[in-house]
Parts: sequence; C-alpha cells; structure tokens
Amino acid sequence: MNPRALWPRVRAFLRPPRTLKITRAGRTFLVVTIGVGLGALNTGNNLLYLVLGVLLGTIIASGVLSESALRGLRLRRLGTESAHAGEPFAYRYALSKASGASFALTLSEHGAEVSGEGSLAYLAPGAEAVVRADLTAPRRGPKRLRGVKVTTTFPLGLFAKSRVIELEDLLLVYPRRGYTCADPPEQASGPVGEGGNPRRRDGTGDLLGLRELSFGEDARRVHWVKSASVGKLLRTEREREERRQYTLEVEGLEVSEALDRRCEEAAAIAHRLLGAGHEVGLRAGGRRLRPASGSGQERRILTALAWLGFGEAAR
Repeated sequence: MNPRALWPRVRAFLRPPRTLKITRAGRTFLVVTIGVGLGALNTGNNLLYLVLGVLLGTIIASGVLSESALRGLRLRRLGTESAHAGEPFAYRYALSKASGASFALTLSEHGAEVSGEGSLAYLAPGAEAVVRADLTAPRRGPKRLRGVKVTTTFPLGLFAKSRVIELEDLLLVYPRRGYTCADPPEQASGPVGEGGNPRRRDGTGDLLGLRELSFGEDARRVHWVKSASVGKLLRTEREREERRQYTLEVEGLEVSEALDRRCEEAAAIAHRLLGAGHEVGLRAGGRRLRPASGSGQERRILTALAWLGFGEAAR
C-alpha cells in the first residue's frame, strides 16, 4: 500500500473521537466545585455534600447533552463564489441531522491554511440548515480542505466539545486585491479593428447625433420618437468606444512572496482593463490565455494566477 495513502488512515485512527476544552465559565465552575468538595470533606456538612453532588451531576449532564448535540450530524460543502487572499470570504456548509436537535454549533476548517468560523444556534431534527462561515486565507493558491471541525458549548457553556467530520475538498484562493499599480505602456497595446479615432461612429457609446436612415441600414437604430415628430425615419449615431488588446506576462515558477506580488499586480491591471472594456490575455508559467473581455475572462485570469507556481501535481 502506498505510504501516502496509509498515513491519513493512521492519523484518523489515532485522533480521539472528541476533544474537550474548558471555557472561562467552566474554569470558574470547576474551582467552585473543588472548593465545595474540600469544604464538605473538612466539615462533614450534609448540605455541602448535597451541593457537591448537584455540581458533579451538572458536569455529567453537560457531557451527555453536548455529545447528543454532536452525534448524527451530516455535513455537505456548498463552497464559495470566490476567495481572495488576505480578506474574509463567505464559505457555506449544509448541516443536517436525522433525529434530535442540536444547539450552539460552531463550524471551522480543520488542518487547513484557512482561519475563521461560522455558527448555528439551533438545528431542528430532520431539517437542513445552511451555515455561513467567514473564512480568511493568508496567501493565494490551492488549499486542501480535509475536514470540518464542529464544536458545541451546549448546554451551559462550561465546556467546548468538538468532533472532526472528514470531508475533503479543494479551495482555490485568488491573489490579494487592492494592489496599486500603473497601466501597461501604450506601446504594448494597439487598437482592434479600425484604429485611431476614439469617436468612430456606429458604436454603442454616447449619442453623437441623428441622421436620416439610408437604404439597407439596420432599422433597430431608428429613433422612433424623433422620426414621428419630423415625419421621416431618423437613426441614431453613437460613439464607438476604442477597445484595445493587452497580454500580461508574469515570470517566475517558484512559489514566493515576490511571485505573489507579481500575481497581485497582474490581477489588479486585468481587473481595471477589463472594466474599461478592453481585451486582456495572459502568459504565465507556460500557460497562455488569448485576449478576451468580460467577467468570465477575469475569472479565467484569476484562476491561472492562483495556480501559478503550484504545478499540475497540486490539482
């Protein structure tokens, strides 16, 4: 058997099924319990023994109820629309339970380079609830998600009991946003199609004027209100916005902070140029994207930049 495939099984076998952490209120409760126990032993007071029994019974009941809140949970990953390094992003889970209710649940990623959590106050039996977690990844790139840690402080908040639900997935984190940079030089770009004049006609930009419709021209450009007022067909003439093509290049294949900065710069330039209606392509790490426009092209560029330096083996 492959040692790499065997190690996760060994690690899962050695991991305790539940972990328990004492909260701040729980530490105070234990101190009081120990104090009452010492007082009962020293004085032999039956009332102190009764109070001690109630306190110990509360600890046992807390353990039983918290275990019932964690048992039988079913979890699905719904994922996120986009995740950028260094800023919170919404990641959603679908949580359900066949029988019995659960209370005061907190969800977080276990063993991944991602921080943050989401919470759910009440999970009804037989229902599925969507939990939103605000997560943060410090750097770009693919992140292996191996499991979700579910924690409850039910019923009294004395202890935080946790279990890990094994659920593997891949989270792709885009480069950090907000990098300030200048546009590429004019020599690196050129007009597409007819060149030069930014006020070419027959475009979709600002209105330049009206003229009489000629034979064979598109009737969809007729300005019907003005045509009705003058008694002849008038068509609109609009400014054709100049669109340019840019191809961005990112050098470097080794994952480093310098490469991250270059990816951030390329992502910021692509976002600004695509927002202005230009066509943007990318050459990075042996991969080439042809120039195109629109939000779909921006997502393709961000995906290529996120994978840059991690290689095909990470996929």
